[in-house]
Amino acid sequence: MASAPEQAATPAARGARLLVTAELPPDVLGWADALRREHYPPGRMRLGAHVTLFHALPPSAEETVRRALGDLARSPPPEARISGVMDLDEGTAFAIDSEPLVAIHAEMGERLYGFVQQKDNHRLRPHITIQNKVRLEDARKLQRQLRASLAPRAFRFRGFGLYKWRDELWQQEHVYAFRGQR
Repeated sequence: MASAPEQAATPAARGARLLVTAELPPDVLGWADALRREHYPPGRMRLGAHVTLFHALPPSAEETVRRALGDLARSPPPEARISGVMDLDEGTAFAIDSEPLVAIHAEMGERLYGFVQQKDNHRLRPHITIQNKVRLEDARKLQRQLRASLAPRAFRFRGFGLYKWRDELWQQEHVYAFRGQR
């Protein structure tokens, strides 16, 4: 039988899961967010347009995560380029080329060793999800439309986002802006 302190340690009492993102600059965010609102299944969107770096880190990692994000945000913003449309089977995303972000992800993964889930413990394939968990034919249709109109687009990430899972949504806790960004 569990002791009283163990019984009190419900998931809410232990804290909220953490999400770490690469934050998009306002122009790219507005554009991608509009597409996301148009094509994401109603009721499924829990967060605006973003690039996920680490999914659902445990609450016990928060201090380590905050320290790593603060340290790594002292760097200049990583350059990136939206390079194409990515097939997510039942979804669609914009592929992003950014070797600097891939390198930052690898370094952050080393700093967060022991906290990172298996799905994040690999070479990052940066992308912005526009549509997810839809019928395959709907995803293919959107991919064709986007491929016909998408032009490569260069930008710099503005910082890292730290989010907590609360009330069935990812809620932003803090943005760690890269040097020279707001």
